[in-house]
Amino acid sequence: MLGFIKGLFDKKPAPPQRPSYYSIVCPHCFSRFEPEEVVFRAAHTKENDSEFALQEDERLNAWRRKFRLSQPDMEAVLDPTTIPPENRTYTENVLTAVTDRYGVLTRRRLCPGCHNELPVSAGRTPSNIISIVGASQVGKSVYMTSLIHTLQTTTAANFDAACMPLTADISRKFRQNYHEPIFERGTMLGSTNPNEQQEPFIFQFVFKDSRRAPLTLVFFDVAGEGMVERDYLDIYASHIQNSSGILFLVDPLQIRTIRDKIRLGVGEEEGEFASRYDEPREVIISLFENFIAHQQGSRTPIPTAVVLTKSDMLQYLKEDDSEYIRGNSNVFRPVVHKGALNQTEFENINGEIRRFIEKVDRPFVDALDVYFENTAYFAVSALGTNPVKGQVGGVIQPLRVDEPFIWLLQQLQYIDRRDV
Repeated sequence: MLGFIKGLFDKKPAPPQRPSYYSIVCPHCFSRFEPEEVVFRAAHTKENDSEFALQEDERLNAWRRKFRLSQPDMEAVLDPTTIPPENRTYTENVLTAVTDRYGVLTRRRLCPGCHNELPVSAGRTPSNIISIVGASQVGKSVYMTSLIHTLQTTTAANFDAACMPLTADISRKFRQNYHEPIFERGTMLGSTNPNEQQEPFIFQFVFKDSRRAPLTLVFFDVAGEGMVERDYLDIYASHIQNSSGILFLVDPLQIRTIRDKIRLGVGEEEGEFASRYDEPREVIISLFENFIAHQQGSRTPIPTAVVLTKSDMLQYLKEDDSEYIRGNSNVFRPVVHKGALNQTEFENINGEIRRFIEKVDRPFVDALDVYFENTAYFAVSALGTNPVKGQVGGVIQPLRVDEPFIWLLQQLQYIDRRDV
């Protein structure tokens, strides 16, 4: 009898009922709209029909000009409101295809704002843009690569899920341009160019329990040089504003007091130190000017994980009576979150890293407290070691890189937070 009663209390609640459709956030211009508002790109052309001939797409070209991209003529844009209901195709209550007056079907859905093509899952799963921001040379591209690698190889299995690229093209680009250079050749990536359009990397985090809605994750790697330039942020402010979560990366070497102490600790050992550093606080000021100041109360409610990168370098500060990092620090201890965000482990690392950053850069923490309503602090090492002359020797061993993402999952109410 006692076992029966215990079973009633231990039974997990059913996942919340999934809505019939989800609002869409365009992964290119980051505008938000409903699935019925999409338009379509025709799947063919007709030279003797001006409506279906190759033509200039003014909205797409206006978007492409911002990134100095070519502007070729395109197939016609079809407004589904001009197409009879019987020629519209719905999948899971979402308009996914139309058949034009020539009897040709197209599934190429476009954003009504910029006319870029939308992911096939748009409207059928939640759109969650995860913004990775930080100053120049903080290691955003390396962290993104290490995070996606860890999500695919470890984290997804720990949450009874799978993490997959949305398309074969995304899979190929991510593998060739990011994963293979780092994880197979140990070669560091060059700095992201703010003058080039950065394609979003779109992945799906799909739970094996079909009652739980999958997440469509749009990882967007913003060039650090642009994070302190107004014109650049004018383009990308809407992407940050429509994010579901922010990963705010802070390099301990950006903080002068820590950089000098680490240099002393490294001594004659070789290691990579950037030639110049932007203050983390300057990124906050730019974010405030370009979007936070326009929010209610001049604060953003977007969950923001403050991620101290290159945590392996903190070993040079490690002392048992240190005011910065002690020998038994949580920073150097691998932690696996399985099935839920481990409450105790989260509180330990959150408290320790917040106190650490308060000691070394109090104005930065104060600025975060003023402009961000919901923050948590983490420490990660994307590689497990500091590169030497752009190369990593030995096996790459990421440390705690998925913990900030798991916290964001919990903030988005996809997983629980409890002592495991």
